Amino acid sequence: MNNIPSFIPPTKVFFPKEDIVAIQEGVAQILESGRLTLGEYTKAFEEDFARLVGTEHAIAVNSGTSAVEMVLRGLRIGAGDSVIVPTNTFFATAAAVIHAGATPIFVDCDETLSLDVDGVRAALRPDTKAVIVVHIGGFITPRMHELVELCRERGVLLIEDAAHAQGSSFAGRPAGAFGHAATFSFYPTKVMTSGEGGMIVTNDTELAERCRTFRDQGKKDFSSNIHIELGYNWRLSEISALVGHTQLKRLQEFIAARRAVARVYDELLPAISGVRPLREAPGMYSNYYKYVAFLDEDIDRSALKKLMKEQYGVGLAGEVYEIPLHKQPVFEPYAFGVTLPNAERLCAQHICLPMSAVQTPDEARRVVTALGQAIETARAPRLATTLSASYPLTLHPMKPQKIAVIGGSGFIGAHIVDALIVAGHKVTVFDLMAPANREVR
Repeated sequence: MNNIPSFIPPTKVFFPKEDIVAIQEGVAQILESGRLTLGEYTKAFEEDFARLVGTEHAIAVNSGTSAVEMVLRGLRIGAGDSVIVPTNTFFATAAAVIHAGATPIFVDCDETLSLDVDGVRAALRPDTKAVIVVHIGGFITPRMHELVELCRERGVLLIEDAAHAQGSSFAGRPAGAFGHAATFSFYPTKVMTSGEGGMIVTNDTELAERCRTFRDQGKKDFSSNIHIELGYNWRLSEISALVGHTQLKRLQEFIAARRAVARVYDELLPAISGVRPLREAPGMYSNYYKYVAFLDEDIDRSALKKLMKEQYGVGLAGEVYEIPLHKQPVFEPYAFGVTLPNAERLCAQHICLPMSAVQTPDEARRVVTALGQAIETARAPRLATTLSASYPLTLHPMKPQKIAVIGGSGFIGAHIVDALIVAGHKVTVFDLMAPANREVR
C-alpha cells in the first residue's frame, strides 16, 4: 500500500465540471456564429467586470502587459516623460513604460512589498507624468489613500497594475477603483483566468475610446479600414472572453476558498521559528493570489524549496519577485546603479506558500508542518559551517557521541550525517525516508 501523500502544487487552475460543459457549449455557439472576436461574449465580460470594479468602462485585451502599455499610450505618455514604477514587480510593468516611449524610474518597496510612498515623493521629477502602483500578491498598500493624495497634489496620474488583485479591496473600495485607470491580467496562474487576457478599467471616457481603438489596429471602428491611431493587434478572442466571463462568475467563490487556506496559515505559522507571514492591514481584503511569508536571513531559500518539493511533496510558488527590476540586466540603462535596499533584502527573503481555490485546509496544515521541519534542515549548512570553524570534527578529537539528526535523509542533512560518521560519531536519523548511508539507523 502506498502511503506517500499526494504532491501539493504551488497553484492550480480550476474549472468546475459544470463550467467546462458551459464553456464547451459556448465555444460551439461562437464557432457557429462566425464572430470569433469583439462580439457579444467580449461585451458581456467587459460589462460585468466594470460592475465588479465600479467603473464606467472596461476594455478586454489580449494580456495584462498590453493593458499597461495601452493605458500609457492612451494618456499620451511617451517620449520625454518619466513614469515611477516599483522595482518589486514583474518585468511587464516597466517594459510597458519603455514600449510606450517613456522612461521608468524605479522606486523601493516598503515592508509589505508595496510601493514605498516616501520613495515616490522623493523620486518625482518635473517630467513625471504617472505613478504605477502594483498590488503585489493581491494586497493593496495600506498607504493607498496617502498615495492617491500625493499624486493629486503633484498633478501626476495614478495607474493601478492590479494584475494580481481581481476581487481584492481596501477600505471598502475594489482594486482598480483608486487610480485614473487600472489594468488586470487573466494569465493561467491568476485567481481567475481567460487562458491569456487582460482588462483595462477607467472612468475616463476618452481614454476608454482610445484603448478600444488601439486594440484593433488603430481602426476608427470594427468595420472600418480607416486607421486613426498607431494601434496593434491587442484584441481578446471571443473564446477567451467566454472563459474569462465564466471564471468571473466564480470569483467570489474562488476567493473564499483561498482565504480559508490563508486562515490556516495565519493561525499556524507564528509557531514556526524563522518565518513571518505577511498580514492583512486593517481594512484590507486580499484575494490571496499569493500567500507571502518572510524568512530569517540564515535560512537558505533555494535549499528550503528543494527540500519542500523533494522530501515533503510541497511545491512553493514563484516569488513576487525573486529579483527586483533595477537588478535585471535589461533595465540596466534605466537603473543608473541605484541601490534599493528594501527590495533587495525582501525579494531575497520571502517565499510563497501553495495557494489555490481547490487546496484544502488539511493540505494547508500539512504545508505548515513540512515547512517547520524543512526550515530546521535549511538552517543546517550555516550551523554546520559555524560549528566546524570553531570545533573541526576531524581536528579536535573527542569521544564518539550518539547524535540524532532530524531530516538527515535529505540532500543537506545527508552531508551532515556523512561528516559526523567520518568523525566517528554514531548517528540516528529521524526522517520520513530511509537514510542512504547504511551505517545510520
